[in-house]
Amino acid sequence: MSETSHILIGGMRQQQVTLDARMANRHGLIAGATGTGKTVTLQSIAEGFSHIGVPVFMADIKGDLSGISQTGRPHKEIDRRISEIAIDGYTQRGNPVLFWDIFGRSGHPVRTTISDMGPLLLSNLLDLNDTQSGVLYAAFRIADDQGLLLLDLKDLRSMLSWMSDHTKELKSDYGNISAASIGAIQRSLLVLEEQGAENFFGEPALRLADLMMVDFSGQGVISLFDATELITRSPKLYATFLLWLLAELYENLPEVGDVDKPKMVLFFDEAHLLFDDAPDVLLDKVEQVVRLIRSKGVGIYFISQSPLDIPENVLGQLGMRVQHALRAFTPKDKKAVKTVAETFRANPALDTATVITELGIGEALVSTLDASGAPTAVERVLVAPPQSRIGPASSEERAAMISRSPAAGRYNDIIDRESAYELLKSRAEEQSRREVAEKAEQQQKIMSEPVRPKRRPGRPRDSLSTSMMKSAARSVSTAIGGAIGRKLVRGLLGSLLGGR
Repeated sequence: MSETSHILIGGMRQQQVTLDARMANRHGLIAGATGTGKTVTLQSIAEGFSHIGVPVFMADIKGDLSGISQTGRPHKEIDRRISEIAIDGYTQRGNPVLFWDIFGRSGHPVRTTISDMGPLLLSNLLDLNDTQSGVLYAAFRIADDQGLLLLDLKDLRSMLSWMSDHTKELKSDYGNISAASIGAIQRSLLVLEEQGAENFFGEPALRLADLMMVDFSGQGVISLFDATELITRSPKLYATFLLWLLAELYENLPEVGDVDKPKMVLFFDEAHLLFDDAPDVLLDKVEQVVRLIRSKGVGIYFISQSPLDIPENVLGQLGMRVQHALRAFTPKDKKAVKTVAETFRANPALDTATVITELGIGEALVSTLDASGAPTAVERVLVAPPQSRIGPASSEERAAMISRSPAAGRYNDIIDRESAYELLKSRAEEQSRREVAEKAEQQQKIMSEPVRPKRRPGRPRDSLSTSMMKSAARSVSTAIGGAIGRKLVRGLLGSLLGGR
């Protein structure tokens, strides 16, 4: 690829505004009120990345982005924009697309494991308070210390049940483990399961390599995540999945420094969901990941109704801004418009605050980064039309592409290998057998021994099984490298380091 590769954003009066691919890992924002054209802008920029060989991940919230896989259709408005922007060589064509869906109905199933997600993201997903979060952290710590994999919801439930049965033995190493907190976590897990999370947690887990493919022609493959059902049933699970994906990329990709184009770009629609009601500790970690992940060659593009939906410390890291129209019906709205206008580098030829409220559908204010990384002056543009179809693909077209996908069949069959549930169940069964055998042995000894004078009462001695159980609980934090497995290490957002 030439060092001067650019992605066309739009233009007006034959003056074009482009994004330098070398600056595309400095992140970006697409904002605007409902119905102002954000989806088409997202589609156009995403396929621009694909055309220069950059793999793309994007979430389809409303179900109208699947047309990016199909050839576009002629339209007089498209012709007008091509002429107005002076686009050379415009041809209508589809793009290579992989379809993904947590529920496995509109694309390949998407899964990760409880262990991979980690306690920080899961606590946020379950809306746990500080005390309950502490108990969940203890559950992960015990499992991680012993190499017990928590792959699905039943693994986590069994881990919590085991902890509830052995709170006294665990207290010295892991602190107070409240039965009430364990009960609250278990109830939250039931709610999560009703929202469809049982489809998300398990194996085979999603492979990052399947999101970072380039086709035979050198075009970046677009991974389209169908979130239409998920966003309705569990918006928090949607947000948690995106944060987990961000963490996985950060922890597993190598440092690349400055590159001619990103290794991958992510488009996160309804971005406010990533930050709504998130605890400060999580927001701090997300801000840190957003800042650091660009050194891995990853660009993140947030899509939301207003820039003010994004925390200020994250917003300050977004180099490209595409601002569609905002409405100002109240004093609060007008104040918000003024604040948004002030985030752009001023253009003497534009009254930015006024223009924001006057933009038509498909028009936007745009600022990118120049070759030195400095923001360019804001420009008013018509957004370039995508070459692919605007609107959804048919169910038949989608099914045909899924059947031809290089990931076809890879994630269909659920794998249920030995993990915490099976190991803890096996321990419980072995303990039960020991207790039965011990009772039978004691009964036999009582029957065979002569009667002796009663001894003074004292502290009863622990049975063999009880002694073993206490010993195991006391040494659980140091039982690394034994028959169970190796200790697991976690990264910035709590995901596992070093893969699975």
